[in-house]
Amino acid sequence: MTTPRLSSRLAVFIAASLLPVSLAATTATTSQAAASGAGVRPGCLAFGLCYSPQAFRNAYGVAPLLDKGTDGKGRTVDIVDPTNGAVPATTSNIFATLSSYDSYFDLPPAHLSVVGRFDLGTPPEDANLEEVEDVEIVHAIAPAAEIRVILLPVQLQSPSEAAQSVLTGLAAFNDAIATGDVLSLSLGAEDSAFTAPQVRALHSLFQRAASRHITVTVASGDTGAAGPCSPWLAEERAVKETCYPASDPLVLAVGGTTLHADPKTGAYRSEPAWNSEDMASGGGFTRLFARPTYQAGVRGIGAQRGVPDVAADADPMSGLALFTGSSSPSLVAAQGTSAGAPFWAAIIALADQYAGHDLGFVNPAIYAIARGRNYHSAFHDIVSGNNTLGSGITGYQAGPGWDPVTGWGSPVASVLVPLLAGRHL
Repeated sequence: MTTPRLSSRLAVFIAASLLPVSLAATTATTSQAAASGAGVRPGCLAFGLCYSPQAFRNAYGVAPLLDKGTDGKGRTVDIVDPTNGAVPATTSNIFATLSSYDSYFDLPPAHLSVVGRFDLGTPPEDANLEEVEDVEIVHAIAPAAEIRVILLPVQLQSPSEAAQSVLTGLAAFNDAIATGDVLSLSLGAEDSAFTAPQVRALHSLFQRAASRHITVTVASGDTGAAGPCSPWLAEERAVKETCYPASDPLVLAVGGTTLHADPKTGAYRSEPAWNSEDMASGGGFTRLFARPTYQAGVRGIGAQRGVPDVAADADPMSGLALFTGSSSPSLVAAQGTSAGAPFWAAIIALADQYAGHDLGFVNPAIYAIARGRNYHSAFHDIVSGNNTLGSGITGYQAGPGWDPVTGWGSPVASVLVPLLAGRHL
């Protein structure tokens, strides 16, 4: 799939070169397989591309929670996405595509709404790959949660316009966002693209979200330790920096990994940092914010805020299976750290339900758990890989504990969710 060159350094962190696979081709190879007593459809992993929702849940410890009724019921996940005109897209009817996804993978019907307060230029049900990915990931992990897509007509003419459009859009939807429980963002740009007033204004929005007990999850970017944060603009001058708003200390920044699990059952095997040579997990140390209190004393973190906090699968050769297209759906693999932000938003929705109330700003609890005796039972510690790309800038190495490539690692949700909930009771 050809990706047109974008004229901005805005990082819409989905890689538009998602790999389509003919559904007709995969249907013949897809069958029911036993996994701990439960039927699992391996989906398009027969082609080495993606895991079924059931296998993905098993790999990250989500299945035991769902089996006991922790499925996101009563929680709303808000997803901020660019409109169709903002990113390269193949258009899907989001409602029809999600219905096909549910039918194929035996998922319950979704509770989905789309909100738009701007002149979107296209019908609100028209969705690009970013929106499809975000919605289907949340629904696969928290199938009973309410999902609300908030569409922003992001401007791509310049870095400053890109940054300002993110700010304007989020401010315009402040009332709508305030009624949700978790907010997922896969939008941003390198730190240097934002002016000081823009950073202050966005930080103020995140302060408001925290005061209302709303958790904000943000993709850390797909260009490793270097900006520009968009992988489509590799020819631009690379600078060693992080991406905002992932670098804001009031958000849960999500990096990327490569998940290795049993192709049918999803049994977890291993998980290095995501680095596919032209894209890698965003991470490093921001110049915008000093080290927050919850990162004090963490090995490897100096005077500045370290990114990311956590991680999840971002590799197109190991991604969650998705559907795209409504008239003749194709299977594709989720990829990029934009897959991690909605995944973690769904994990937090499960934790909110488990606790019986919204957990809100979870970073202090995440760090306290990771620094305690339950770390290796609640997280997959990512100890190999790096986020160095071919930009001439040396990135960072993953290693034991927190690192500026994958944070504390990926979740074992069956352990982490109760621990998160318990720390807020």
